[in-house]
Amino acid sequence: MGFAAIRWLLKIRAFTFNLSLQVKLILSFIFVIFIPVVLFSWYTLNEESAKAMKELLENNKNVLEVEKINIENNVELMGWTGQLALSNREMNNYLQIEQFQDTAQVLHIKKDVVNSFQYFLFNNPRIANVRLFTDNRYVNEIWPVILQESRIQSKPWHDDVMKQGGLPWWEIQENVGLTGMPSEQMPNEPFMTYLQEFKYPDNTTHNGILEISMQLSDFFSQTFSSVQDKNSQLIVVARNGQVFSLKDSSVFKQNGAEELISSIKLTSHTDYETVRFKVNGHSYLALQSYIPSIDVHLVNMASLEETMEGINHSRVRYIVLVSLLAAFLVLLSYSMQAIILRRLKALRESMQQVRNGNFNVELPPITGTDEVGELGFHYRKLILKINELIQDQAARQAAGKEAELRALKNQIDSHFLYNTLENVKMLAEIEGQYLISDIMTSLGGMMRYSMEWRQDHVMLSDEIQQVQHYVSVMNIRYDGRLDLRLSIEPECLMQESLKMSLQPVVENAIKHGMSRMHSKDGNLLITISGVRRGQACVIEITDSGRGIPDETLGLLNQMLRMEEHAYQEVRQLFVRKENEDGNGIGLRNVDQRLVMSYGVEYGIRIESQEGSYTRIIMTLPYRVMGGG
Repeated sequence: MGFAAIRWLLKIRAFTFNLSLQVKLILSFIFVIFIPVVLFSWYTLNEESAKAMKELLENNKNVLEVEKINIENNVELMGWTGQLALSNREMNNYLQIEQFQDTAQVLHIKKDVVNSFQYFLFNNPRIANVRLFTDNRYVNEIWPVILQESRIQSKPWHDDVMKQGGLPWWEIQENVGLTGMPSEQMPNEPFMTYLQEFKYPDNTTHNGILEISMQLSDFFSQTFSSVQDKNSQLIVVARNGQVFSLKDSSVFKQNGAEELISSIKLTSHTDYETVRFKVNGHSYLALQSYIPSIDVHLVNMASLEETMEGINHSRVRYIVLVSLLAAFLVLLSYSMQAIILRRLKALRESMQQVRNGNFNVELPPITGTDEVGELGFHYRKLILKINELIQDQAARQAAGKEAELRALKNQIDSHFLYNTLENVKMLAEIEGQYLISDIMTSLGGMMRYSMEWRQDHVMLSDEIQQVQHYVSVMNIRYDGRLDLRLSIEPECLMQESLKMSLQPVVENAIKHGMSRMHSKDGNLLITISGVRRGQACVIEITDSGRGIPDETLGLLNQMLRMEEHAYQEVRQLFVRKENEDGNGIGLRNVDQRLVMSYGVEYGIRIESQEGSYTRIIMTLPYRVMGGG
């Protein structure tokens, strides 16, 4: 059998050697077409299945990610609301009274404190209620905000809140209503509640518990939304194992949410974890994540029935399509071989010329929309692109030479300007005009500092020197009425600072200080101090101008960090009211640069006392240039 097989192979080989290339191509195509088709079909079908599962996983992950973002926003909203509630001075004063109040005082608290407190905190419709439970027996209950703590001491979460030591505690409650309250209408659905103990000013004595509630459908908006994929559903699992979800979801048609959750092991990690399992013969895919801030598990449960059915249908359709395509290619191959070989020969000859360095070769027209025609089209485009690149490279070299000449010219112009200032300075000294000489020195230093912008960060000592030059130049305008005094700690002189961050502040102080002068001698004193405070360097620029009224001062500080559209509106009102064109735009620019470079905890703020002084306080992270 072995020798006979070898003889047959030798006969087949001798027979094929005598055939034309066209026939060989057809036979080889027919012989090898089935193996590639089978392998390609198998690979493609697996890729389609993997792609469908990956797409399903990505969609579920996106839904879970959106819900986590919603949860983070709601956590931040409720935490922010809690901070506002606990920072209300008038409310705290009332909760800490040490004697009973008469009716008039209670009505005053109800009208002026509680009502404004509710209006301020309930400006977001997602907040269901904000209640303060106090154990102060002198406090009268003012429904629905101020209540006695005895009403919630029987709640199962009361002791947990007390153990937190003032830290927030999150609890999912079936009902936040209180017995004995007058006609309290609360929706018949669970609530997510933010609970926090608050204390007396000594920070050790218990005063009460703050409760902020939000409907669970608002807190987990994506979970309880009816507009979502019918094959997946988000599930919220509380710390006690209680399950909350959209009960009428089609995912729970075969098995309930509690049964599905009991079939998987909940993760203790915040990263996403995927579990694929079956319950009663039905396949599911669970994508889960743990949210430690509120101590809940978020699970996106997806049914795989429809996905697997779609994959099977696609598999059948694809096999039929590939089979028909293979048969069509076999029938078409014979008639196409002659055309393909003729056009390929023309391409081969042209490529040989290109290989020899002739990029201006004229390619004979190769028509058709098949692979060879497309190859001829792209080959022609490739030749044109190569010629374009050669021309572009020549143009770039010429442009580079021109840029070098322009840079050299600018450098010559800068040196010419510096040399001119030095010549004027020397002439002034020869003529005995020492004031003009000093001004030329300061002006030259300012121009050199501002034009040689090699980096955004400089040492504070460089900024101070620039300010000294600036004040010297401005003293010409103001007849020497500007007095600059420095008080910088030595360790702050090498402090990293943004370039051109001090001059706008000093410029602002001179502009407004001289226009609002109140001193008898008409002089303006500007003091710049710098001290290190922990991991920060604090720079204060104080002028002895007229100062700023309190209401204007507050507005200016707010304008430093406003959004751009709000700032423009307030700026126009400020200009019309104050009849000024400055309105803090220079200070705002400096603050924004500092925030962008170092973070929101750094920047500037304004202090002032009307009729006395104005002080700009600039806070920078303590960094020594070159020293780490």
